[in-house]
This record gives sequence, C-alpha cells and structure tokens, in this order.
Amino acid sequence: MLVIRRRPGETLVIGENVEVEVLDATPSQVKLGIRAPKSVAVVRKEIHLTRDQNFASAREISHGALARLSDSLKNRPDSFKNLPR
Repeated sequence: MLVIRRRPGETLVIGENVEVEVLDATPSQVKLGIRAPKSVAVVRKEIHLTRDQNFASAREISHGALARLSDSLKNRPDSFKNLPR
C-alpha cells in the first residue's frame, strides 16, 4: 500500500485517467473529489461489498424456492394484495 500525504487542494493521479483531489480535511474525515472516465466505476468499498453479498445471496435461491415464495405472498390477506407493484 502506498501512503501519501496530501493537503486540501492537492491532487494525486492514478494511471493516466484518474485524479483524486483532497477537497477538505478535518481530524475526523477527508472529503475527496475524483475525476475518472465514465468507464471507470468509482464506488465506496462498503457499497461494493454489499453488492457482492447481494449477488451471492441471489444465486443461493433456487427458482423453485423463489416461485414458492411468490405464491405464498400472493395468498396473503387482502391488505397485501392491494399494494402497488
């Protein structure tokens, strides 16, 4: 891991296309601005991990189990049948 110190207003470059600028810094947080081509995905790590967990969970449900769940929800009391879809 590269550790580099930057002050607000200073920038670092990653590869040829990505710039990260320190916009603001306090003792408890840093605000970054990221310039990258649209083809480069820039997301917070916790969002990336949640997405991966959701994909893994979705793969674990068989089509049969999903169909049974759907059927059981259709057979709920009328108060659930009138919800917008």
